[in-house]
Amino acid sequence: MNNREEVKVIAAYIAVCILWGSTYLAIRIGVSAFPPELFAGLRFLLAGLLMLTYAYFKNQRFPETFTDVRRQAVVGLFLLLGGNGIVVFAEQWVYSGTASLLLAIVPLFNALLEMFLPNAAKLSLRGWLGLFWGFCGVAYMVLFDSGTKAFNISGILLLMLAAFFWSAGSVYSQRFKPSGSTVINISLQMLSGGIGLIIVGLFMGEASKLHLSAKGLGAMAYLILFGSILGYSSYIYVLQHWPASKAGTYAYVNPVVGVFLGAVILGEPISSKIIVSSVIILSGVLLVQISKMNQKGINLTNGSKAIGSLETNFRQEESTF
Repeated sequence: MNNREEVKVIAAYIAVCILWGSTYLAIRIGVSAFPPELFAGLRFLLAGLLMLTYAYFKNQRFPETFTDVRRQAVVGLFLLLGGNGIVVFAEQWVYSGTASLLLAIVPLFNALLEMFLPNAAKLSLRGWLGLFWGFCGVAYMVLFDSGTKAFNISGILLLMLAAFFWSAGSVYSQRFKPSGSTVINISLQMLSGGIGLIIVGLFMGEASKLHLSAKGLGAMAYLILFGSILGYSSYIYVLQHWPASKAGTYAYVNPVVGVFLGAVILGEPISSKIIVSSVIILSGVLLVQISKMNQKGINLTNGSKAIGSLETNFRQEESTF
């Protein structure tokens, strides 16, 4: 890879760190003006339609069978309905910085769920230590920082559930090889997640609470363009040039960005106990990641499949982005 290409990859990596770290702030702003599930559902529905339209005019390949379509829809339901949908719901009460920090535990759930896969490698002692240490960080936050308004116990439990659903979708996506183009498969995930979220929102009676506002529409537009479309595309681009273990380090930067933006823009407090919790959680995640990298027989590209195992088709379409 030449110097010019390396600069482009670094720029894409920085974009992922900032854009995905800032989505928690945009969500927090959006749910203050929109009912949460309809807000999230409209975001992914519109983003999916935009990407699908783009792919159609670029003559990109659709999945070959209905089974392939169904699999992408299931991934979208796990990641976006179960994962992101719960995050959006929880951010009605949980500060954006706290949400970004707690979602850093996703790799811990990944490691736990992957142990139940056929022929899965056993987690090493270092990996078990990382799991224990990471969840100790969550426990520390709950037990010793509960006097702040950064979260409540219900919010913590919801975010833990969101992390579990995101991990479940990630692990499930590793069980099949997708057909069709990357952009179309991402579109299908967004469409299925968006439709699911809208159905949930309507079932919860959110339609009567829907009132358009400049703040809510601005937050949605930011999430559609920067969070969904540019964020996804940048991450896939990085994955095609860096090892997944290196590309995945964005997960250590997102919480820092999320906590910083929440404090600066929304005035969310940063207590010393939240800082300590951050260090404990992220160091636990780092231990788990290192243990997985050192295990024989582990394919280090698995980390890229957290968005649906889509990067395998990307190289032939790279020029379309």
